[in-house]
Amino acid sequence: MSGSRERVAIPGPGGGHLSVHVRGEGPPLVLLHGFTGSADAWDEGALELLARQHRLLVPDLAGHGASDVPPEPARFGLDALLADLGVLQERLIPGPAVWLGYSMGGRLALAAAVRSTVPMRGLVLESASPGLADDAERARRRSSDEGWARDLETDGMVAFVDLWLAQPLFASQRMLPLEIRERERERRLRQDPATLAAVLRGFGTGSQPSFWPDLAGLDVPVLLVTGGLDEKFERTADAMAARLSRARRSSVPGVGHAGHLEAPIEWAHRVSAFTASLTGGA
Repeated sequence: MSGSRERVAIPGPGGGHLSVHVRGEGPPLVLLHGFTGSADAWDEGALELLARQHRLLVPDLAGHGASDVPPEPARFGLDALLADLGVLQERLIPGPAVWLGYSMGGRLALAAAVRSTVPMRGLVLESASPGLADDAERARRRSSDEGWARDLETDGMVAFVDLWLAQPLFASQRMLPLEIRERERERRLRQDPATLAAVLRGFGTGSQPSFWPDLAGLDVPVLLVTGGLDEKFERTADAMAARLSRARRSSVPGVGHAGHLEAPIEWAHRVSAFTASLTGGA
């Protein structure tokens, strides 16, 4: 990835360090990847396009990539992850930024917006949800997350990644060129299984609170981006848009859960158009 790399020390006994890639000039835009992702998960062409307008800050979230934090579930709880974002804001971002999150990163960015833990100029949520509203559904999801965590610990990364990518959620990615699919698989295989298991236990979808009741009071411009083939998250984004007072919807046709991977330039143009609109840009 072009640009420079910063290592940000997180204070406290369980803190550690986060690796952050920085590039471009202009109003800050922070990109938060999904589970098993890293700063390298974003398409280089898309980042190049966005860096023409923004100073990009692209961290390896705790437990991923080159971040260096203890592999303990408590370190990946919501409060700890929000504290990480606060440190990034304090050290690297001089004022309000646009925060963009994909999937797990979107859940975290939304939590930061709802709880006002970092100043935001805008929020982009790609294939993300406010969590599960029903207690029983959250309990079932925690059980599922625990099953994935045990698979990581007992079977290792190769078996886990193959099962993870075989989920219907990622079916559309099978249409990508073999080179891209192999690159993505290899990137995921470089992660540490014990640490990813701790992430699932600390910040799996079943472990976070539901932010559905908080959407109506969120006073920040929000872009909700989904892939037209991702029916579940299309419905989720539509339901979110109905509750948010300042939401815009954008559905990228012909792609699934990861539009930034499956149609990166189209995805970047839609993000760019939204961020430009926040300052009246072209």
